[in-house]
Amino acid sequence: MSHFFRPIRLTILGALGVGLLVASCQKSDDTPQEQPTPVASSFEQLQRRILTPTCATSGCHSSESDALFSQHRLVLAAGVAYKNLVGVAPTNSTAKANGLLRVKPFASQESLLYHKLNAAADHHSGANYGNPMPLGGELLTVGQIEFVRRWIEAGAPQTGSIVDSTLLDDKTPSKPAENFEALKAPAAGAGFQIHLEPFTVIPNFERELFVRKSVGNTKAVYVNRYEIKMRANSHHFLAYTYRDNDKLPTINQIRDLRNSDNSYNLETALSMQNHIYFIGSQAPHTDFTFPEGTALLVPANATLDLNSHYVNKTGSPITGEAYVNLYTVDESTVKNVMKIMDFTNTNLNIPAKTRVTISKTFTMSRPIKILVLTSHSHKLGEKFVVRIKGGARDGEVVYTSTSWEHPEITTYKTPIQLAKGEALVSEITYNNTSDKDVKWGLTSEDEMGIIFGYYLEE
Repeated sequence: MSHFFRPIRLTILGALGVGLLVASCQKSDDTPQEQPTPVASSFEQLQRRILTPTCATSGCHSSESDALFSQHRLVLAAGVAYKNLVGVAPTNSTAKANGLLRVKPFASQESLLYHKLNAAADHHSGANYGNPMPLGGELLTVGQIEFVRRWIEAGAPQTGSIVDSTLLDDKTPSKPAENFEALKAPAAGAGFQIHLEPFTVIPNFERELFVRKSVGNTKAVYVNRYEIKMRANSHHFLAYTYRDNDKLPTINQIRDLRNSDNSYNLETALSMQNHIYFIGSQAPHTDFTFPEGTALLVPANATLDLNSHYVNKTGSPITGEAYVNLYTVDESTVKNVMKIMDFTNTNLNIPAKTRVTISKTFTMSRPIKILVLTSHSHKLGEKFVVRIKGGARDGEVVYTSTSWEHPEITTYKTPIQLAKGEALVSEITYNNTSDKDVKWGLTSEDEMGIIFGYYLEE
């Protein structure tokens, strides 16, 4: 019996040993192994550290429901930002004319994203691409901007870690406020400078103010060029003349449009009805020259109502400031004195949750030649078209702008000639995404529709 059980016992023990060995191996294989943390791609880091917290914010580039979407048509939220950026043409007309893309792989200098984020680039050889971003917020640091530049120069890939991520931790300001340089005044006898002195914009506040200032001319002068320079975070700067010179505000007195509790100052708002556009800019630096042989006549002892609007989305105060240079020419060089066009449609009714196009016809009482056209609407203005009505060019579109913030300023090498009885027609498409009807009015919550420009009467 012992001989019978012995081989069986050995066989069983052997089987048990193999089983234990197999089980041991299986247990070892089933033990979770610590895996290396995957490295986020450079674009994922750009999205998480730059685009999402500073660009894809409510009201800016978060979704198509943002009030400003109709102007920039750019959503930078996670999941869609890449396809909306890389290889896509911008809506900014100057950038488009210069051949830029929102992001052009391997070419940061031809990528609008890089220029908009790089506040220190001084508008890149004189090109005007509008305000640096994020408007009203903290500007990107030197390292963050360099991260974006290197990503673009590496081909702007969606996958792969190709840029040193430590750049995103850099804290060096890209353009400290104290580096703002004053605009050099025109040479003696060549023009006048008006300075809107530094003022404070408190944290998380939009400050828009008006100050009536003297031009400084003791006799009538002819202006054929203007230059405007502002500190960062300016939404716009405008200078106005007046419809009624008997209703002028106190000179050199600051008039805020908003009270400290963010309610509107009714007296200041009502004074805006007396305005006629003179010059303006929505870029930090603008240098504009009128066509040769033409100029604006500025009467002796003229004053202008300066309007400055700053946005501060930070937790610290910022400083606003603006300079205006008016360059003059001798009267003998002026062949034609320009007049300022101010065609306003006050009959606006834009229902809630509705996109609507509203037209208005402005008929000429005498023959004119149009040299410059621009437009003005508020944030619901999606598209502003100007057509000719009557004559050989009946129906022709002569002006189009799709940006209420940065409206086109179109100068015509060949002036648009309109005979008596012919007309300009404004066709403005408004997209009211709000829950309330909007009508014509003076505040940013109301709407406007104005054709501005310069023309000559024959």
